[in-house]
Amino acid sequence: MKEIDARGLACPAPVLQTKAAIEEMNPNVIKVIVDNEASKQNVSRFLKSQHFDTDEQKDGNDFYVIGTREAGISSKDSTRERVKTDTKKIMVMIATDRMGYGDDELGLKLMISYIKTLKEMGPELWRLVFVNNGVKLTIEGSEVLPVLKAYDKEGLHILVCGTCLTHFDLLDQKQVGETTNMLDIVTAMQLADKVINI
Repeated sequence: MKEIDARGLACPAPVLQTKAAIEEMNPNVIKVIVDNEASKQNVSRFLKSQHFDTDEQKDGNDFYVIGTREAGISSKDSTRERVKTDTKKIMVMIATDRMGYGDDELGLKLMISYIKTLKEMGPELWRLVFVNNGVKLTIEGSEVLPVLKAYDKEGLHILVCGTCLTHFDLLDQKQVGETTNMLDIVTAMQLADKVINI
């Protein structure tokens, strides 16, 4: 079993170390130790994307994420790129809970209207990513939370920056989307046909 001690490391270092270990050593079992909830979620989700079954344990302030490779899956299967589809993939990255500058109340109204109108992109809307102050739109009490939950239920992939949630002490209040890391965001940008930044 390969063991990685990623305690004290900021996002996305724990995921990057896990990725490097899988690529270099191709372990069937890997154990990653982290010291915060966001890193635990990010490492676990990454391992699942690489065809590992995961088990999560907590010991004091530390989290242990143990990944066991699924039977019949090779490392080549784990790293194979997704096949492109004919549908254009648009990623929208939202870095604020307001749109524009000058009047915060107007900015909030514009952002609410913008998020409600995103559905007009149809199937081309592929990823919705929230970073920095934008993560506040995904927590309880957000005026757009019902809209985001409806998008999520319809299959839109929503990513919410774990470092940002932790910074604002909002990790426990997130109500929609997957807690993510910068590696996931950069990878999504590479796979997208178009990225819109708000």
